[in-house]
Amino acid sequence: MKFGLVALAEARGCVLAHSVKLPDGALKKGLLLAEPDLRRLAAAGIEQVLAARLEADDVAEDDAAAQVAQALAGAEVDIGNAGTGRVNVHARSAGLMVLDAGRIHATNAVHEGLTVATLQPDSPVEAGQMLATVKIIPYAVPQSAVTQVLQSLRGAATAAPGRRALRVAAWRNLPVGLVMTRAPETPDSVLAKMRNAVLGRLAPLGATLVAERVVSHDQEAIAQALQQLWQQAAAPKLLLVSGIAATVDRRDIVPSAIVQAGGRVLHAGMPVDPGNLLVLGELPVGGAALPVIGIPTCARSPKLNGFDFVLRRLAAGEPVAPTDIMAMGVGGLLTEIESRPMPRDPRRRG
Repeated sequence: MKFGLVALAEARGCVLAHSVKLPDGALKKGLLLAEPDLRRLAAAGIEQVLAARLEADDVAEDDAAAQVAQALAGAEVDIGNAGTGRVNVHARSAGLMVLDAGRIHATNAVHEGLTVATLQPDSPVEAGQMLATVKIIPYAVPQSAVTQVLQSLRGAATAAPGRRALRVAAWRNLPVGLVMTRAPETPDSVLAKMRNAVLGRLAPLGATLVAERVVSHDQEAIAQALQQLWQQAAAPKLLLVSGIAATVDRRDIVPSAIVQAGGRVLHAGMPVDPGNLLVLGELPVGGAALPVIGIPTCARSPKLNGFDFVLRRLAAGEPVAPTDIMAMGVGGLLTEIESRPMPRDPRRRG
């Protein structure tokens, strides 16, 4: 693409770079100049204009933006119409925005004039919410740049071959079972606070609490409660364990109870604060793996913590492996929960 001052005699078919005010109105930027436009400019005494001339190997801004958006977005996504080099992408339904950040980075590294901006990965979204915008900054970009971007976006995804770089995983109406433990001196208000916090997290995700047990903070009691929950008629697809005491080791009471119930501990801890003390496990049920989350005690607060990161993925039917949890550290420093008995910043203690 050529860009600069162009004499009116050579400006036919060029794209007007900036709006021009005329005695009889105005010519808007982005206009493809035709003979009537040139006559109006000449009548106003204008001899040259700042314009862009597309060359044979250029792709016009709207066409380029539309191609990139179509290659970018996948399931449960609506792609808008192109205008002024921009295409917006919206969620068709509520769910989790799943993003292959590596392919977005690769796209934005191809050409300075070809850009994709998105929400943060694993963002919960509502129906109709904007997820991303594709913006072509100049009036055209080289065909070679567009081709390279399309190849990158349509290539094999990092974690899920064949999936688009951006999609929405809809909430799956997940049935959930909850085990809460207590000590002899535990007031009912503490259990009620955790239960309400769990309910408050499940509702926006389309998940439902279908069964619950309150037991002593004892390995055998927790193991029995887990077995009872998945064996009942309204079988949960996710089990949560809220221990009255924090889990500080994978051999602690809650993870050991998962093992005693016939399961295994996949990961103990996470690089998200608050939320460090989360436990992820699973139980073998009917030939499948039933996920179990040991909830960190900070989840009694409704504030965002690491438990939310894992819960959202499971509620959307997305797998959570240890590698997923270990990748949550970037952006994992969250707002402090005021009620924590040991704030992470010593300057705030007392």
